Amino acid sequence: MEPADGHPTIQHCIRSFEPYLAANRRTEKPVIHISLNPHPDDVLTDEQLTAIGQEYMEKMGYGNQPYIIYRHEDIGRPHIHIVSLRIDEQGKKIKDYKEWQRSTAVCRELERKYHLLPAEKMERRESLPLTAVDYRKGDIKHQIANVVKPVMQGYKFQSVKEFKALLGLFHVTVEEAHKTIKGKTYHGLVYAATDEKGERTGVAIKSSKIGKSVGYEALQKKFVKSKQ
Repeated sequence: MEPADGHPTIQHCIRSFEPYLAANRRTEKPVIHISLNPHPDDVLTDEQLTAIGQEYMEKMGYGNQPYIIYRHEDIGRPHIHIVSLRIDEQGKKIKDYKEWQRSTAVCRELERKYHLLPAEKMERRESLPLTAVDYRKGDIKHQIANVVKPVMQGYKFQSVKEFKALLGLFHVTVEEAHKTIKGKTYHGLVYAATDEKGERTGVAIKSSKIGKSVGYEALQKKFVKSKQ
């Protein structure tokens, strides 16, 4: 369902992913993260970047998949990130045979069509090869850390609800913990694995056991940075 104002939030986007993820729990890396980086001398509008992203996904066989395209400038020039799923609506894994070679060919084709300068880094790049937590495999703290740290570094979110929605893709949940001692309130976070139904399972892990980079203060700073 589209929001009334026509501007989908991260929650709307994540909801569109959920039926696909539920249809196939066997694929270890169901989420695909793509980065397309045109040449620094190419000046492209948001509309052009969107069109390039859409055509790329069509030609790579992901055109019918739900996906999010967002503009980023963390490397000093405009480029786009695309997040999608390797699982189709029937629960089948999208074919990825010789995907890197096909990606290179598609990028060269798009460069010619849009009269872009050749850019080696325009090829698809999976910078977040995240694996969903499997509570049956044990070593939960290590599994959760391997999800939480990259998500904290690689994505933008402005609330605990948005952060939780992202982590939910990888079978992880997060809760705020508040404790008052001698009149002073302390804030923290606890992480836990979730089962196939998205319900918390096993023992919760305090953020301090994983590291300050995924703690309460780091998360608050992340919200401010994301809003900026």
